[in-house]
Amino acid sequence: MIGLILSGLTAFPLAWETRLLSHLLGSDSSGFADSHAGLYFWLSTVDQGLHQTYAAYPWMAYGTDWLAFAHIVIAIYFIGPFINPVKNEWVIRAGLIGCALVLPLALICGPARGIPFFWRLVDCSFGVFGAIPLLYCSHLTRLMKRNVKSGEDQIPGPIR
Repeated sequence: MIGLILSGLTAFPLAWETRLLSHLLGSDSSGFADSHAGLYFWLSTVDQGLHQTYAAYPWMAYGTDWLAFAHIVIAIYFIGPFINPVKNEWVIRAGLIGCALVLPLALICGPARGIPFFWRLVDCSFGVFGAIPLLYCSHLTRLMKRNVKSGEDQIPGPIR
């Protein structure tokens, strides 16, 4: 939930964040992107693209506002499994499906949008690393269901 909320909150100020990151890395993003290489080229391209797009079409930022909002709303759904994991196991499964779908999205849509391969792997890592706590929660939920069926009241594992 915390990761989703933080991801959502950081989607609001994208133009400001890219300019700050460029500044912190010592990259001059105000010049031509072609004068940079590697990460600096990518960062300069994104920074210029966001600022030019927002200057000409400020309503485009509204799309990333909705992206941020969606992250926060998805995080709210995970309150159910936090309160009652057995009853809300479907949310954990839906989260795992979402994590799995990150990979084909990044690997299929990334090349179509000109996203560098390394960055597509970074995007894929969100699906992989997001699945780890969900798999653990799924495991604990199965143990809880087994305990409920056997009449035990204790929560399995380190959470007691």
